[in-house]
Amino acid sequence: MTIAVIGAGYVGLPLAIAFAKHHSVVCYDINQGRILQLLKGIDLNKQHSKNDILNKKLFFTDDSNLLKKIDIYIITVPTPINLSNQPDLSMLEQASLLVGKYIKKDSIIIYESTTYPGCTEEFCIPLLEKSSQLKYGKDFFVAYSPERVNPGDKINTLQTIVKIVGANDQKTLKAVGKLYKKICKSICYVNSIKIAESAKVIENVQRDINIALVNELSVLFHKLNIPTNEVLKAAATKWNFHYYKPGLVGGHCIGIDPYYLAYKAEQYNYFPQLILSGRRFNENMGRYIATQTVQLLSKKNIANSKANIAILGFSFKENIPDCRNTKVIQIFHELKNWKIKAEVFDPHVLISEVREEYGITVKKLKELKNKKFEKIFLVVSHKKYIKKLSFYNSFYKNKNKKIMIDVKNIFHENELKKNKYVYFQL
Repeated sequence: MTIAVIGAGYVGLPLAIAFAKHHSVVCYDINQGRILQLLKGIDLNKQHSKNDILNKKLFFTDDSNLLKKIDIYIITVPTPINLSNQPDLSMLEQASLLVGKYIKKDSIIIYESTTYPGCTEEFCIPLLEKSSQLKYGKDFFVAYSPERVNPGDKINTLQTIVKIVGANDQKTLKAVGKLYKKICKSICYVNSIKIAESAKVIENVQRDINIALVNELSVLFHKLNIPTNEVLKAAATKWNFHYYKPGLVGGHCIGIDPYYLAYKAEQYNYFPQLILSGRRFNENMGRYIATQTVQLLSKKNIANSKANIAILGFSFKENIPDCRNTKVIQIFHELKNWKIKAEVFDPHVLISEVREEYGITVKKLKELKNKKFEKIFLVVSHKKYIKKLSFYNSFYKNKNKKIMIDVKNIFHENELKKNKYVYFQL
């Protein structure tokens, strides 16, 4: 059996490597630079070792002609949103039309890309039929097995998670389940593609709403002069309390999936209130944090135009290079609107990737040395930023005007007070 994985990113590469331990795998991606790196055993996303990548049964290519004579196709392309917060299915469309050119009698196509309920059947399958001139359910078969990739997580990996598999017929369901059993610890079978799509999207909607709740509580407790972190720790002692931390919500899933579900709901004249209100609140957290920055500068009588701020962290979460949909850029632009100069430092992100995607230059941590600032922003809790407060003391221009924006609550407020910081924490 030969498997083709369409997409060599955060979802596709782990799949390709895992299946290559059992089958021949062709991993296809339109990004020629990415393919050239992988052919050398280099994964700039820092997910896999050189030995993992250079498996003799695993071949990377940007040549679509090598997608012929494949038994199973797995589509793992990104499904982002556009500037209007509507689903951008362009990559899913291109992948479906491409695969459709090569499928044959009894081919199985598995979609892993996150999307809204009904997308696979209403959008993807017609594209496969159009491109292949074959009939779904008669000539080829489709399943949906949503990705559950958590970048940087060494515990909940592809091998240890429960993998959802959904199909509209039992034969396909069993065949795809048997395939994934080779690489996953446990399989959850569901009896339709739509159920599998729905399960995936609400996983992230639930997290988004819960984070929005603690974000709103954080704003309220700040006004009441009560430390949010201490409140959450106390509340968490109750057996049925679910602990979430306030913060920026970026990444390719939590900040996007609610819009996919809302898009589908609105097609049926249902306009979700809670889902979108939570999403709006989380979207505004960057602006809220930037506003607190301006207020603290004013408190120390520092003019915006004379302030120089160090923003520590740019990826959407700690200890990874992934900067997709990072909300740190929102803080950067808000500060710029206030005429405040900000420099961004991150030890993990790819500088060229950030420059291409966001149009700004991120500097490495070592470049922080010999620089002086009015304010330090600790936005992402990279391990390299978890240092004693004395480490940061040396970066301030004026030792009597030390301002710290500790978004991730790295320091205890008593420590900040003891060291005479003016500070803000979520």
